[in-house]
Amino acid sequence: MKKWHFLRHPVVIFVLAQLAWLSLVGIWIYWYISNYIIFDKVGDKISPQLVSKSANLITLLIGLFLLVAILLGMYLIFIYLNKQIKLAKLYDNFIGNITHELKSPLASIQLYLETMNMRDVPRSKQKEFISLMMQDANRLKYLINSILKISGLEQKKIYFNFEVCESESIVYTLIDNARQQFKLPQKAIQIIGSAPCQCVTDRDALKIAFDNLIDNATKYSADNVQLTIRLSCNLKKFIMEFTDQGIGISAKNQKDVFKKFHRIYDQNSPNVKGTGLGLYWVKEIIKYHGGKISVISAGKDSGSTFKIELPIYQTSKQRYINSLLKISLKNGLKRVEK
Repeated sequence: MKKWHFLRHPVVIFVLAQLAWLSLVGIWIYWYISNYIIFDKVGDKISPQLVSKSANLITLLIGLFLLVAILLGMYLIFIYLNKQIKLAKLYDNFIGNITHELKSPLASIQLYLETMNMRDVPRSKQKEFISLMMQDANRLKYLINSILKISGLEQKKIYFNFEVCESESIVYTLIDNARQQFKLPQKAIQIIGSAPCQCVTDRDALKIAFDNLIDNATKYSADNVQLTIRLSCNLKKFIMEFTDQGIGISAKNQKDVFKKFHRIYDQNSPNVKGTGLGLYWVKEIIKYHGGKISVISAGKDSGSTFKIELPIYQTSKQRYINSLLKISLKNGLKRVEK
């Protein structure tokens, strides 16, 4: 099927629509001229009953078919252009957001450096300034790496280190690391349920996905963060449900939150900084693992639940999962069963 994907390109559709239009015009001109010549030469000698109606009907049907093809082609081009216009607007918003995100820590670093250069800053204060500059530098590094990794993920230039892992164990480990990273109290994140199954995962990639979901819950919680993670598994799927007590997501935004550059703008929402890439990144990582992610929310102030489903090792999507392990081995990465 992939070799026919070029037919969906808007330029190809446009060319085909133009060919259909020219063909239609050509057929009608040919039909008119041929009939005109025939009737002009022998029209008075031919009985009206002998004039073929089938040829006229076929010509009409072909013309109608080509007209429908033209209209369909133009409709598809309109849909494509509409999507490109929306994407361009989202991209403009992204440029504005990322520029602000990059400018803020850079301005902070510059301020500290200018202060240290122009004044005689005590040694203890210098250490404090250096510590704050390191934080801002790490923030810049994280933003830049996020953009580069997403670009590499889309172009399939990022190599994953897939391993066969105990599902429940890896979740507890990564969530505990995230809790410490975001400096959240022990009671802020609760893990319930059990999942005695194995999955093929990349720990680093899965950590990025979990960190983004926890960061999202932190940003969009009006009060203290309260996140509940439910674990379960069936014959084919390992299921994780991240339920927060945040501001919720409206129905119209639930289908768009995983789109690239998409951000929710609501006057009732807190002023949250971001690039609109976090949930898109999560979706791409889960998708690459052979899984899927969805969101459910009852609306304003009702919290949100992000549901992740991953295939269980040796029972679901075996061909795809084995291909992930082979790719890791091919790139010189060791397969580990834990």
